[in-house]
Amino acid sequence: MQLAQLWPGPEFSPAQSLFYYTQRMVTAPVMRRMIVSGLCALVRLRAGAQRIDQATATQVNDASRLLKADGFAALGTLFTPAQLVEIHRFLADKLLEEHGPRGRTFPLKAAPADMRMADYGLGDVLDCPHILQLANSPALLSLATQYIGCKPTLSAIGLRWSFPVDAPGEGLQAFHRDSDDWRFVKVFVYLTDVEHGCGPHVYVKGSHRAPAPLRLRTYGDEELGRAYGDEQIVSVTGPAGMGFAADTYGIHKGEVPTTRPRLLLQFQYSILPVYAYRYRPLARQGAQAFDAYINRLILR
Repeated sequence: MQLAQLWPGPEFSPAQSLFYYTQRMVTAPVMRRMIVSGLCALVRLRAGAQRIDQATATQVNDASRLLKADGFAALGTLFTPAQLVEIHRFLADKLLEEHGPRGRTFPLKAAPADMRMADYGLGDVLDCPHILQLANSPALLSLATQYIGCKPTLSAIGLRWSFPVDAPGEGLQAFHRDSDDWRFVKVFVYLTDVEHGCGPHVYVKGSHRAPAPLRLRTYGDEELGRAYGDEQIVSVTGPAGMGFAADTYGIHKGEVPTTRPRLLLQFQYSILPVYAYRYRPLARQGAQAFDAYINRLILR
């Protein structure tokens, strides 16, 4: 997803800057819950309620309870082996763009030795088989609706490789919080096998309930162990196709791989658009098959 210009400069958007930093400045949990309740009521007036059949609601109830309690919930297998083969076959010749200011582009087989992270373009992500279908699956939309409190907005979607490097974690690879919206949830799916050494996602259970500082920062392992207990810090390993949900307002990181690269799929569901992003929805054949409100920032 492209970042918006939130400070004065070319393409500066005062309105987006105001909306983004307003929600950043409200850190008190009680106040945030009150605002979430009001925003969800407005969404229901505009977009109606998300329809959830009883069977689907029952299927995700356990995950929803864990997500609310811990900020994290395992979702089991979300892609079959056959689907994974099709996904990797499609991506094999697609260009990656380096995550960061340098923005180098390259195919996977020609990844530079010093590359940390790189993303596929949004067009390729949307054209990749099975991705949009999973993002709009009844189970994931039901989970997002239960957690957020109203019909969700698909506010981010991405496919990112993390490569082995001999360097300490920084940025997304150091413990941090996201502050993207008043309430949001992310669904992650490993598209490669992830063991220790392959860059597992690490989450601090319960940290989503604590207020974020006004100025977002990174956290050290020892600091988090003292504050939450080492047993609350969960390293998520599993086979390709496994998914999990996390409220990344809580503290988390992607570990730096040391043995094999990791390919991670991410969906973000929120109440509002993420005002830190600049959205340019793409026209795609078959877009009408998906809910227009939920997908309005991504598809047209």
